[in-house]
Amino acid sequence: MKTEKDIFRDYLNKRGLKFTHERELILKEVFAKHEHFDVEALFQRLYQKDKRISRATIYRALPLLINSGLISEAMRCKDRIYYEHIYGHKHHSHMLCIKCGKIIEFSDDKIEKLKEEICKKYGFKPVEYRFGIKGYCKDCQ
Repeated sequence: MKTEKDIFRDYLNKRGLKFTHERELILKEVFAKHEHFDVEALFQRLYQKDKRISRATIYRALPLLINSGLISEAMRCKDRIYYEHIYGHKHHSHMLCIKCGKIIEFSDDKIEKLKEEICKKYGFKPVEYRFGIKGYCKDCQ
């Protein structure tokens, strides 16, 4: 199985882009923890480790990581986009508390089966799908 670094480097090379030191640091930090993040959280994590990478560089790197299949947009709420790394992980869905920002991951075979049935009914080949629920967690209700 290829590493995330191999996949990202190959993706960039095929597009004539460089695997810069900054892109490598961003990639490493994204995969350092399995948790959801937004640009500001990623910026702060890098800053705390004395990695001085601008928010603009992070914003430019994220679409490359998404298009390479390594991360995805998990949820959007209140003008914030949450991301997560997906390479090597099984598909799952999310619930997002709109008060505290807590994200709960879940998987449900019924949702997967329903997706397959709907796609079959309409002759549609899925490439990506997201199922998310926004509301209030038990602590914020």
